[in-house]
Amino acid sequence: MNLVADLLCLLACLTAVTCDRVYVHPFNLFSFNKSTCEELESLVQEGKETFVPVSIESKTTAAYEDDLNVKDKLEAPSLSVPGRQKLSYLKHFVYILGARFYSVLREARQGQNVLLSPTSLYGSLVSFYLGASNQTAADLQRLLGFVPPSGEPDCTSRVDGHKVLSSLRMIESLIKSMDEELLFSKMLCLFSAPGVPLYQLFVQDLLPSTDALYVRAVDFTNPSEAAKQINAFMEAKSKGQTKCLLTDIDPSAELLFAVDVRLTVNIEQASRLKEPQEFWVDSNMKVLVPMLSVTGTFKYKADASGTFSVVEVPISKTTLLVLLQPINGSDLAQVESELPLQSSAWLQQLSPREIRLRLPELTIEGSSDLQELLADMKLPALLGKGADLSKISNISLTVGKVINKAFLKLTGDGTDQPEDTTEQKENVVFLDVTLNKPFLLAVLEEKSRAMLFLGRVTNPLHGV
Repeated sequence: MNLVADLLCLLACLTAVTCDRVYVHPFNLFSFNKSTCEELESLVQEGKETFVPVSIESKTTAAYEDDLNVKDKLEAPSLSVPGRQKLSYLKHFVYILGARFYSVLREARQGQNVLLSPTSLYGSLVSFYLGASNQTAADLQRLLGFVPPSGEPDCTSRVDGHKVLSSLRMIESLIKSMDEELLFSKMLCLFSAPGVPLYQLFVQDLLPSTDALYVRAVDFTNPSEAAKQINAFMEAKSKGQTKCLLTDIDPSAELLFAVDVRLTVNIEQASRLKEPQEFWVDSNMKVLVPMLSVTGTFKYKADASGTFSVVEVPISKTTLLVLLQPINGSDLAQVESELPLQSSAWLQQLSPREIRLRLPELTIEGSSDLQELLADMKLPALLGKGADLSKISNISLTVGKVINKAFLKLTGDGTDQPEDTTEQKENVVFLDVTLNKPFLLAVLEEKSRAMLFLGRVTNPLHGV
């Protein structure tokens, strides 16, 4: 697997379709420029101040934990041309890495529901990139998809992680800015071993990337007690929404990183069918599940191979739901094995159709450890014990788990609808699309088409 070659090909394709008169290499949209490079040395000196996090058992709020919900009120963002360019390029890097992580989870959790957030996982890696130096920083930059066009190892060949996090946050701002039918939240927690100093600048750099940030000290040498404390802390801070984040902890760890991303959407104009409907988990097993019905002009395609179809549905003012289901007797395992997920072609070239769609009402969540995903991708050392994370702490850190939890809930408007009373337009034939067997789903931000969630539903009743 030649990731560098794949990314260079992707950049070439992106360049070919760019219609701007002035050519700007995508790398240069995110890299340090010469004037910024001249300021870096002074910034390094300013970043030497450290603090020791308070204990997770402390009842007082630490001074370094700012309430972002007060100072980060998100208004309708206006994107400049460079801003749109950044999102256009970044969404491809997010998708490629998210698809790779999904492929790993798909193999590890065969027959199970899977859910991950490509933007969240990507953001976690960018966070560690901000804390990395030397070869670790170079390796992380390469994994994130940023290959310098010149290859010269100077300051301008490095990506500014702040710009990347800012673009990721813009995607989240676009999601939340105009939509009352949608609830989106993101919480980030850093847990360090007692007495471990962290650089203030590193923590401050993470503040704009999340709705809430908590940094606390935990004694990892008693793993069961540490897991219990962390689970209780995150449940309390999420007001009961985040439960059972951890089951085990490496007692030698000195830093644990956890992100919880949650999205709840009341699908526009979707109603619940009066009676539960059959959903075939496999050819021998079916369950009865609550189903939603929504009718309208949606984008659709049936693959040329005749093994799957794709429908794209606006589920709010700012988000799109893409659903892929097997057809003509094929099953999801077959489709997944043949679908080149590394390419986003399955999300493209859909055409408008009048569709009557029925899909399960969903509450699904997934949790993944970035350390395990990297190990499965043959990159165990990237954040391993030899990693240079000298911008996080002035001591050599051993990173434990890097947890990314994703939660997605799709509901209707709360009204019941009989199965056969959908109003039909005059002289219009509706295509009936019913998701009553395992399927893939993706949630995209509408303007940038960046992928927020990617998952597989094998049984809608096993969501949480």
